[in-house]
Amino acid sequence: MRRFVDLHLQPSVKNLDEVKRMVDRSSELGYRLVGIPLPPNITRDRVRQLKEICSDAGIDLVTRVDLTSKTPHQLLSELRHLRRRFEVVSVVCTSKAVARQAARDRRVDLLSFPATSFRRRFFDRAEAELASQALSSLEVDVAQLLSSRDFSRIRLLSSLRKEVSIAKKFGVPVAISSGATDVHLMRGPYDCAALASLFDMAVPLALQALSEIPLIIVERNREKLSPGFVAPGIRSVRGKRVCRSV
Repeated sequence: MRRFVDLHLQPSVKNLDEVKRMVDRSSELGYRLVGIPLPPNITRDRVRQLKEICSDAGIDLVTRVDLTSKTPHQLLSELRHLRRRFEVVSVVCTSKAVARQAARDRRVDLLSFPATSFRRRFFDRAEAELASQALSSLEVDVAQLLSSRDFSRIRLLSSLRKEVSIAKKFGVPVAISSGATDVHLMRGPYDCAALASLFDMAVPLALQALSEIPLIIVERNREKLSPGFVAPGIRSVRGKRVCRSV
């Protein structure tokens, strides 16, 4: 049975009632893991409250940070300080230089591009080649499609078709998320998979982008953040290194 994941649910973490409404709706729609972007300075107490809300709804909370670095140097600095504090790191690529740095950095999980500025969608062949040699995935937010209108939606679909095609050619994983800022923009995983056909993504691949792909990201990072982690497949147990087959 698939475990569906929405890595980009966007309630205001200052409003716990809103968080509860959106998390409860995620559970009703069939999601079992939800990633919520958190501010870098979030307190442990607020994270605990968010985890309790998710647990009550039968949801596994994935802590996530969205970086909006203006320069590659700023991105590197933020990655050094924040990578080990969050389970998922996304970079909103608003310049080509930041996009290139994010694609080549193995500490970056998700590459995100603005829906409203088509000149800032930098996921091209060069970007995909860099990402294919690292660990980054291309993230597609369904809410961008739902909230766009008329020619903007046509332009967005055209961009997504090109980007998904390039990602497939270079072996870059694609993760589909809701990107929802309220319950009205939330959709179930099968609805999201159907919408993915609008940008030429086959339903079986879209379902993987809503389950296996984001799960791999979360599980890989949780292993890295766990006590005793040395390297993939190697853990330290009471001062000794233990290798396990992978």
